[in-house]
Amino acid sequence: MPLYKRITIGPDTKVLIWKIEEPYDELCEGIELTNHCRERVEGMKSDLHRRGFMSVRHLLAEEGYTDHDLYYDDHGKPHLKDDMHISITHSFTFSAIIIGKKEVGIDIEMQREKILLIAHKFTPIEEYRTLANSEALIRKLTIVWGAKEAVYKIYATPKVSFLQHINITDFDFDDNKTTGRIDFNGSTSWYNFDFLEFEGFTCVYAMPQDEKVAAE
Repeated sequence: MPLYKRITIGPDTKVLIWKIEEPYDELCEGIELTNHCRERVEGMKSDLHRRGFMSVRHLLAEEGYTDHDLYYDDHGKPHLKDDMHISITHSFTFSAIIIGKKEVGIDIEMQREKILLIAHKFTPIEEYRTLANSEALIRKLTIVWGAKEAVYKIYATPKVSFLQHINITDFDFDDNKTTGRIDFNGSTSWYNFDFLEFEGFTCVYAMPQDEKVAAE
């Protein structure tokens, strides 16, 4: 299908989401990969991963970029050659990118019961025991996990612990946004997070707190 959702955060920052319904061969049409990326996608054993990879190239095309405009640093962090910042994510049948003049991070997660089993590894689970039911708990934990993933993509510093160093301020679902901070090596950095839920998935995107956000 075409683009699933576009969110204009400001004049220089956009989120684009793709619902991956096309077969791999169809997603390859009209997309020219670099040799490095061709080797990467051909080495993927999962058809879902290959389709996710190619759908991201269609999202880039929506903003006038090609695979040749994208490169990765030694830590695997993506960059654009025109000095705009980019973050990339895909999960099962959805992929997304965020592009902005300042640092940005994005994550998509499927809402699954599995998160209840691993929650203690990334957040103090007792903080959420007041939630009415397990569905609400899964939704909230997925937002928290997505926020930590998104901000980690910005901070990109080894040895940062999701549990010990990244704290997400509590929020109501109806707010669709929250804040958070990273406390690491004696310094504190604050961030803004926005989140949306659709078709059993959660998307969270992050920016440094001095970024003015006006989502449409």
